Amino acid sequence: MQNVSDWPKEERPREILIANGAAALTDTQLVALVLMTGQKGRHVMEIARELLETHGPLRKLLDMSARDMSKLPGLGMAKACMLVASLELARRHLSAKLAQGELLTDPLAARQYFKQHLRGRPVEVFAALFLDNRHRMLAFQELSTGTLNSASVYPREVARHALLHNAAAVIVGHNHPSGHAEPSAADRHITVELQAALQLVGVRLLDHIVVGEGEPVSMAERGWLGRV
Repeated sequence: MQNVSDWPKEERPREILIANGAAALTDTQLVALVLMTGQKGRHVMEIARELLETHGPLRKLLDMSARDMSKLPGLGMAKACMLVASLELARRHLSAKLAQGELLTDPLAARQYFKQHLRGRPVEVFAALFLDNRHRMLAFQELSTGTLNSASVYPREVARHALLHNAAAVIVGHNHPSGHAEPSAADRHITVELQAALQLVGVRLLDHIVVGEGEPVSMAERGWLGRV
């Protein structure tokens, strides 16, 4: 068996990260770096590749609990805890930056925030980010939890919570447990109703984000705010 240390430097995950940043790594390389070591007769890249091919994609693998993950071939509790802790670090890092208002000028930050909080939920959840007039986060709230196909959304309740937080702007989002992030006609209609209700109390609706298996869909980027 060839060790990772025997590979050409340009193919080693750690060297790729140092030279080009973490974004240059594949999912397999990232998992291998977190796991750090393989098993007797199997190097860590082989284990990482098999985990993703058999139990992936990456989102599905990392949505598992540490206990369930530890039962997978090539892991064990220690390595499973490392993977779960890595995901939680990423969540807390993004939450901290949003709380400081560092990223909300970038629409990608809000999409990532909703994705990390809502993707993988077994039922539909509707949530809101309440922002001040500089688009810094005041609060994140899950406002309703529903069934596999829907969650009740009451525009007056969203407006009421916006006033309670003294918010100047709101970004709302919900997940589609089916995994298909394309907004439905009902999603677009409720967005218009939310925008109207918030305008009545002087609060702007900046976006409605729909979370599925892939990248979330932004209705603002689609140009759908205020339209049905």
